[in-house]
Amino acid sequence: MAKIDLTLIPERRKRAVQRVRERNIIIPTFSQMKDPTLIPDKIKQELGGIGLWDVNPRNLFRITWKNEAVDSGGGFNGVNYMELPKSLTGVEARIIVLVGKWFPTGAHKVGAAFGCLVPRLVTGQFDPSTQKAVWPSTGNYCRGGAYDSALLGCESIAILPEGMSRERFEWLAKIAGEVIATPGSESNVKEIFDKCWELRKSGQDLMIFNQFDEFGNYLWHYEVTGHAMEEVLKNTMRTNDVYRGMVSATGSAGTIASGDYMKQLFPASKICASEALQCPTLLENGFGAHRIEGIGDKHVPWIHNTKNTDMVVAIDDNAVVNLARLFNEPEGRAYLLKQGVPEQMVGKLDLFGFSGISNMLSAIKMAKYYELGENDILLTVLTDSMQLYESRLDEMHKEFGEYTENDAAAHFARYLIGQSTDNMLELRYLDRRRIHNLKYYTWVEQQGKTYEEILDQWAQPNYWSDVQKQVHEIDALIEEFNHDVGLL
Repeated sequence: MAKIDLTLIPERRKRAVQRVRERNIIIPTFSQMKDPTLIPDKIKQELGGIGLWDVNPRNLFRITWKNEAVDSGGGFNGVNYMELPKSLTGVEARIIVLVGKWFPTGAHKVGAAFGCLVPRLVTGQFDPSTQKAVWPSTGNYCRGGAYDSALLGCESIAILPEGMSRERFEWLAKIAGEVIATPGSESNVKEIFDKCWELRKSGQDLMIFNQFDEFGNYLWHYEVTGHAMEEVLKNTMRTNDVYRGMVSATGSAGTIASGDYMKQLFPASKICASEALQCPTLLENGFGAHRIEGIGDKHVPWIHNTKNTDMVVAIDDNAVVNLARLFNEPEGRAYLLKQGVPEQMVGKLDLFGFSGISNMLSAIKMAKYYELGENDILLTVLTDSMQLYESRLDEMHKEFGEYTENDAAAHFARYLIGQSTDNMLELRYLDRRRIHNLKYYTWVEQQGKTYEEILDQWAQPNYWSDVQKQVHEIDALIEEFNHDVGLL
């Protein structure tokens, strides 16, 4: 059954109401996250004195793509996005990116954490006064979950691979109740799941919010990110333009759910799933380890609608880490200016985190594969920014030395202008089914899903739409919960 469980547990809900009242929390609805004009003026006034990363309950209303692009005191505007110039991408197609830096915690994953937590909170399934919230993650999701937990005043456990960037661990040490570093890098997801089973057996009163199988993650992106993409198109499409599709790293398969929404609006559009070449799970049933932090690998997330995915692209992680230097080192930026990249664009290249660079490269490859022209639009997402990877630049500086103009020229030519259509697969029906079948080993054999469930997920025509239709019911539950809290 795909639907999010919205069963009410009255006694536990009463305790949740009490805790939320004590913590001065008002919970935003999905409608308000899509359209901040619906947020009460009183809350907007309060936000005027609050920093974007402050652990303040009013920042729940900043879980939106429409925050003003400032670190403190900002209001709301339209969706934060940029169109990438041909001088940077090397293709005629219009590649437009949604910018994730301006969420609390600096990454859009705080929205996915909200989508997983709130349905359980407002129904009483999760009791923040007694239970620990466990956030298994390959990086940004556990940061968002720990942030939400801190707002609720509940204990949290953040789980992420030990190979993630230093910035993530330093911030989590200040916010999360406990931080568990599991073996390996961002592609070692099974080790995270193993730790979750260990915690389940520990006898602690806890609830695990697993982004890889929680349909709240899927629904938040389908509804909020999907509508943000629709708004960007309305703002940017010219008379003769055609929306061709969206690109997203698979990761937990949350962000790519926005493609389901967009394909319902534009049935001829494509959804492209991106992954690391060093761990080509969808492309080759492969394995390995890579350096594109936060996208996860070596399994297919339960909430990935593989039947609706049209293409798989694999990106060399060498391209990502070297372009991070090109985009942020002074010599790299100077070289880009010489190549005609507008100064205003160069000044914003720090808005690309590692997965954002990978998404951009995937869009470039998709544009070349389909021979897209100047009236064709592709959308993708910058999930976070270089703010979370500055230590990686320091490490590369120490390992490889000063970044020179020759380095910049080589990286620009090889990894941007030289992107080709290798390591891509346009999915046939059988390819989509093969990828779906990869879920069996992880989810049925290891994680407790049933054989009947995996068959239903592929064959039942309303499996995904049943989840999509729940947003109004969840909003009604949030409004009733806020009413009982009594702070509005």
